Amino acid sequence: MIRLRTPRSPRAARLRLLRVAQLRLPRWSRAARRRAFLGAVALSLLGLAPMTWAWLSTTGYRVTAGAATGWMGEVPAAPVGLVLGAGLYHGSPTPMLATRLDVAAELYHGGKVRALLLSGDNSRVGYDEPSVMRDYLIAHGVPGDVLVLDYAGFDTWDSCVRARDVFGVRRLTVVTQSFHLPRAVALCRTAGLDAFGVGDDSAVTWPGRTYIYAAREFAATAKGFLDSVVLKSPPVFPGPRETSLDRFLASHP
Repeated sequence: MIRLRTPRSPRAARLRLLRVAQLRLPRWSRAARRRAFLGAVALSLLGLAPMTWAWLSTTGYRVTAGAATGWMGEVPAAPVGLVLGAGLYHGSPTPMLATRLDVAAELYHGGKVRALLLSGDNSRVGYDEPSVMRDYLIAHGVPGDVLVLDYAGFDTWDSCVRARDVFGVRRLTVVTQSFHLPRAVALCRTAGLDAFGVGDDSAVTWPGRTYIYAAREFAATAKGFLDSVVLKSPPVFPGPRETSLDRFLASHP
């Protein structure tokens, strides 16, 4: 006699597949799951560590321009203001760079700095951030003889180290945007400079850009931490020594 096999129901088939899958997949113990969770937490904290370092190490050494009336009074006087480059657009400063330069001009006219070190990128023909920065400041009433140009400020760490080693700076005020300020001040202080920072807050009014800049800061701060604290990397162009800033400060005590 031939015995016909009763077809399985769809529900029974799904249960059978589930039992097979459970047999094939490794079963994690409670301790293994706990270790995996703690490992994920550790990786998250490791990713946040550079940002935490930058913020905590610069508390009390930075202020946002325009955030409140009287912000200028919170800025200590320094011999030099370091203005970091932020790109050109058709030969003119980008809006971000222009606002940095506006803050730098305010600091100079307010007697908070005696000279301005303009640090930017001039790595290729036809792209000269420092010269454009100089021309912008002169057009806004800053005397040309107080402006010193650093043509090899390719990133923030390079600008800080070159300010110290190439231009002989020991104390300065860094000028940038507020979202960039903790990293900039932290890197300059790690380079051994007595650094304070002033950040422009207008970036928060640029629609769609704030989140991009904030996201970029995570990666940029991690790189800066690696360059400054772990590797102590030299700048792309470490020298030679430039004495124009020394001469200006000596003649304008």
